[in-house]
Amino acid sequence: MAATLCQVLGFMLSLLGVGLVIAATVMDQWSTQDLSGNIVTAVYTYSGLWRTCVRQTTGLTDCRPYFTILGLPALLQAVRALMIIALVLGGIACLVAIFSLKCLKIGNMEDNIKAIMTLTAGIMNILAGILAIAGVSTFANLIVQSFHFTTFTDGGFGGLGNTGSLVSLLDVFRYTFGPALFVGWIGGAVLFIGGILMCLACRGMTPRNENANTKHAQETKPPDS
Repeated sequence: MAATLCQVLGFMLSLLGVGLVIAATVMDQWSTQDLSGNIVTAVYTYSGLWRTCVRQTTGLTDCRPYFTILGLPALLQAVRALMIIALVLGGIACLVAIFSLKCLKIGNMEDNIKAIMTLTAGIMNILAGILAIAGVSTFANLIVQSFHFTTFTDGGFGGLGNTGSLVSLLDVFRYTFGPALFVGWIGGAVLFIGGILMCLACRGMTPRNENANTKHAQETKPPDS
Protein backbone atom coordinates (compact mmCIF):
# COMPACT_ATOMS: atom_id res chain seq x y z
CA MET A 1 0.00 0.00 0.00
CA ALA A 2 2.83 2.38 0.88
CA ALA A 3 4.63 1.58 -2.37
CA THR A 4 1.49 2.27 -4.40
CA LEU A 5 0.89 5.57 -2.62
CA CYS A 6 4.51 6.58 -3.10
CA GLN A 7 4.36 5.64 -6.78
CA VAL A 8 1.15 7.56 -7.45
CA LEU A 9 2.41 10.60 -5.59
CA GLY A 10 5.67 10.51 -7.53
CA PHE A 11 3.75 10.20 -10.79
CA MET A 12 1.53 13.17 -9.98
CA LEU A 13 4.55 15.28 -9.00
CA SER A 14 6.25 14.27 -12.23
CA LEU A 15 3.26 15.42 -14.27
CA LEU A 16 3.20 18.70 -12.38
CA GLY A 17 6.93 19.16 -12.88
CA VAL A 18 6.71 18.55 -16.62
CA GLY A 19 3.87 21.06 -16.86
CA LEU A 20 5.88 23.68 -14.98
CA VAL A 21 8.96 23.11 -17.13
CA ILE A 22 6.84 23.42 -20.29
CA ALA A 23 5.36 26.67 -18.97
CA ALA A 24 8.80 28.03 -18.12
CA THR A 25 10.21 27.09 -21.52
CA VAL A 26 7.52 28.91 -23.49
CA MET A 27 7.31 31.96 -21.23
CA ASP A 28 8.79 35.21 -22.52
CA GLN A 29 9.81 36.64 -19.16
CA TRP A 30 13.08 34.87 -18.48
CA SER A 31 14.81 38.21 -18.09
CA THR A 32 12.95 41.42 -17.34
CA GLN A 33 14.13 45.00 -17.36
CA ASP A 34 15.32 46.20 -13.99
CA LEU A 35 13.17 49.18 -13.05
CA SER A 36 14.98 50.05 -9.82
CA GLY A 37 16.06 53.66 -9.92
CA ASN A 38 13.82 54.48 -12.90
CA ILE A 39 10.94 56.67 -11.82
CA VAL A 40 9.46 57.04 -15.30
CA THR A 41 9.99 54.35 -17.91
CA ALA A 42 8.68 54.85 -21.43
CA VAL A 43 9.26 51.24 -22.44
CA TYR A 44 9.58 47.96 -20.60
CA THR A 45 11.54 45.13 -22.18
CA TYR A 46 11.72 41.44 -21.36
CA SER A 47 13.20 38.43 -23.11
CA GLY A 48 12.73 34.68 -23.23
CA LEU A 49 14.33 31.73 -24.92
CA TRP A 50 12.52 32.24 -28.20
CA ARG A 51 11.71 35.93 -28.53
CA THR A 52 12.09 39.33 -26.93
CA CYS A 53 9.37 41.88 -26.26
CA VAL A 54 9.06 45.62 -25.73
CA ARG A 55 6.00 47.08 -24.01
CA GLN A 56 5.19 50.77 -24.12
CA THR A 57 3.38 52.72 -21.45
CA THR A 58 0.45 52.98 -23.87
CA GLY A 59 -0.03 49.22 -23.58
CA LEU A 60 1.34 48.36 -27.01
CA THR A 61 3.59 45.30 -26.94
CA ASP A 62 5.93 44.37 -29.77
CA CYS A 63 7.43 40.86 -29.67
CA ARG A 64 10.01 39.68 -32.16
CA PRO A 65 11.29 36.09 -32.36
CA TYR A 66 14.94 35.24 -32.72
CA PHE A 67 15.04 34.65 -36.46
CA THR A 68 18.50 33.06 -36.45
CA ILE A 69 20.52 31.04 -33.98
CA LEU A 70 23.87 32.04 -35.42
CA GLY A 71 23.92 35.41 -33.69
CA LEU A 72 22.74 34.13 -30.31
CA PRO A 73 25.11 33.50 -27.41
CA ALA A 74 26.25 29.92 -26.99
CA LEU A 75 24.89 29.86 -23.44
CA LEU A 76 21.40 30.75 -24.64
CA GLN A 77 21.50 27.92 -27.17
CA ALA A 78 22.75 25.58 -24.44
CA VAL A 79 19.83 26.59 -22.20
CA ARG A 80 17.41 25.83 -25.03
CA ALA A 81 18.95 22.39 -25.49
CA LEU A 82 18.86 21.62 -21.76
CA MET A 83 15.20 22.58 -21.44
CA ILE A 84 14.17 20.61 -24.52
CA ILE A 85 16.05 17.50 -23.37
CA ALA A 86 14.49 17.85 -19.93
CA LEU A 87 11.03 18.01 -21.49
CA VAL A 88 11.68 14.96 -23.66
CA LEU A 89 12.98 12.92 -20.73
CA GLY A 90 10.13 14.05 -18.49
CA GLY A 91 7.51 13.29 -21.12
CA ILE A 92 8.88 9.81 -21.81
CA ALA A 93 9.15 9.15 -18.08
CA CYS A 94 5.50 10.06 -17.57
CA LEU A 95 4.45 7.71 -20.37
CA VAL A 96 6.48 4.88 -18.87
CA ALA A 97 5.10 5.65 -15.42
CA ILE A 98 1.52 5.38 -16.64
CA PHE A 99 2.00 1.76 -17.70
CA SER A 100 3.95 0.93 -14.54
CA LEU A 101 1.29 2.10 -12.08
CA LYS A 102 0.56 -0.71 -9.67
CA CYS A 103 -3.06 0.32 -9.35
CA LEU A 104 -3.62 -0.32 -13.07
CA LYS A 105 -3.98 -3.83 -14.44
CA ILE A 106 -2.52 -4.15 -17.92
CA GLY A 107 -2.67 -7.70 -19.25
CA ASN A 108 -0.51 -10.15 -17.35
CA MET A 109 2.31 -7.72 -16.57
CA GLU A 110 4.22 -8.94 -13.54
CA ASP A 111 5.08 -6.78 -10.56
CA ASN A 112 8.82 -7.06 -11.11
CA ILE A 113 8.43 -5.64 -14.63
CA LYS A 114 6.37 -2.76 -13.26
CA ALA A 115 9.03 -2.19 -10.62
CA ILE A 116 11.74 -1.93 -13.30
CA MET A 117 9.60 0.45 -15.33
CA THR A 118 8.94 2.56 -12.23
CA LEU A 119 12.66 2.72 -11.48
CA THR A 120 13.38 3.71 -15.08
CA ALA A 121 10.77 6.46 -14.99
CA GLY A 122 12.11 7.70 -11.66
CA ILE A 123 15.68 7.92 -12.94
CA MET A 124 14.53 9.74 -16.07
CA ASN A 125 12.55 12.21 -13.96
CA ILE A 126 15.57 12.84 -11.76
CA LEU A 127 17.72 13.51 -14.82
CA ALA A 128 15.03 15.75 -16.31
CA GLY A 129 14.82 17.75 -13.09
CA ILE A 130 18.60 18.16 -12.94
CA LEU A 131 18.72 19.31 -16.58
CA ALA A 132 15.88 21.80 -16.06
CA ILE A 133 17.52 23.26 -12.97
CA ALA A 134 20.86 23.42 -14.79
CA GLY A 135 19.29 25.22 -17.76
CA VAL A 136 17.52 27.79 -15.62
CA SER A 137 20.60 28.32 -13.46
CA THR A 138 22.77 28.83 -16.54
CA PHE A 139 20.43 31.53 -17.80
CA ALA A 140 20.33 33.12 -14.35
CA ASN A 141 24.12 33.19 -14.29
CA LEU A 142 24.06 34.90 -17.69
CA ILE A 143 21.77 37.59 -16.28
CA VAL A 144 23.97 38.07 -13.22
CA GLN A 145 27.09 38.47 -15.35
CA SER A 146 25.46 40.98 -17.65
CA PHE A 147 23.56 42.93 -14.97
CA HIS A 148 26.11 45.69 -14.61
CA PHE A 149 28.16 45.38 -17.78
CA THR A 150 25.96 44.51 -20.77
CA THR A 151 24.27 47.17 -22.90
CA PHE A 152 21.10 45.76 -24.45
CA THR A 153 20.96 48.12 -27.41
CA ASP A 154 18.72 45.83 -29.41
CA GLY A 155 16.24 44.75 -26.75
CA GLY A 156 17.59 41.42 -25.58
CA PHE A 157 20.10 38.92 -26.82
CA GLY A 158 20.45 40.43 -30.25
CA GLY A 159 17.16 39.06 -31.50
CA LEU A 160 14.88 42.09 -31.57
CA GLY A 161 16.76 43.98 -34.21
CA ASN A 162 15.76 47.51 -35.15
CA THR A 163 12.68 48.50 -33.17
CA GLY A 164 12.36 52.01 -34.50
CA SER A 165 10.78 54.33 -31.97
CA LEU A 166 10.26 51.59 -29.40
CA VAL A 167 13.85 51.47 -28.15
CA SER A 168 16.47 54.12 -28.62
CA LEU A 169 19.90 52.83 -29.49
CA LEU A 170 21.30 54.97 -26.68
CA ASP A 171 19.25 53.27 -23.98
CA VAL A 172 21.12 51.07 -21.54
CA PHE A 173 18.96 48.40 -19.91
CA ARG A 174 19.80 46.25 -16.94
CA TYR A 175 17.98 42.94 -16.70
CA THR A 176 16.99 40.91 -13.68
CA PHE A 177 15.37 37.54 -13.00
CA GLY A 178 11.99 37.03 -14.64
CA PRO A 179 9.09 34.86 -13.42
CA ALA A 180 10.00 32.07 -15.85
CA LEU A 181 13.21 31.37 -13.93
CA PHE A 182 11.34 30.68 -10.71
CA VAL A 183 8.78 28.54 -12.53
CA GLY A 184 11.62 26.55 -14.08
CA TRP A 185 13.41 26.10 -10.75
CA ILE A 186 10.22 24.90 -9.07
CA GLY A 187 9.41 22.60 -11.99
CA GLY A 188 12.87 21.04 -11.93
CA ALA A 189 12.70 20.53 -8.17
CA VAL A 190 9.26 18.94 -8.40
CA LEU A 191 10.50 16.61 -11.15
CA PHE A 192 13.48 15.65 -9.02
CA ILE A 193 11.33 14.91 -5.97
CA GLY A 194 8.84 12.95 -8.06
CA GLY A 195 11.66 10.85 -9.50
CA ILE A 196 13.01 10.08 -6.04
CA LEU A 197 9.58 8.98 -4.83
CA MET A 198 9.20 6.66 -7.82
CA CYS A 199 12.62 5.15 -7.18
CA LEU A 200 11.66 4.56 -3.55
CA ALA A 201 8.37 2.99 -4.65
CA CYS A 202 10.31 0.52 -6.78
CA ARG A 203 11.79 -1.11 -3.68
CA GLY A 204 8.35 -1.87 -2.28
CA MET A 205 7.03 -3.23 -5.57
CA THR A 206 9.52 -6.09 -5.92
CA PRO A 207 7.76 -9.36 -5.08
CA ARG A 208 10.82 -11.05 -3.54
CA ASN A 209 10.00 -9.70 -0.11
CA GLU A 210 6.52 -11.17 -0.25
CA ASN A 211 7.87 -14.51 -1.51
CA ALA A 212 10.44 -14.61 1.26
CA ASN A 213 7.80 -13.92 3.90
CA THR A 214 5.51 -16.60 2.48
CA LYS A 215 8.32 -19.14 2.38
CA HIS A 216 9.34 -18.30 5.94
CA ALA A 217 5.74 -18.67 7.12
CA GLN A 218 5.44 -22.05 5.46
CA GLU A 219 8.69 -23.28 7.05
CA THR A 220 7.69 -22.17 10.52
CA LYS A 221 4.16 -23.53 10.29
CA PRO A 222 3.70 -26.46 12.70
CA PRO A 223 2.87 -29.79 11.08
CA ASP A 224 -0.71 -30.95 11.09
CA SER A 225 -1.47 -33.53 13.75
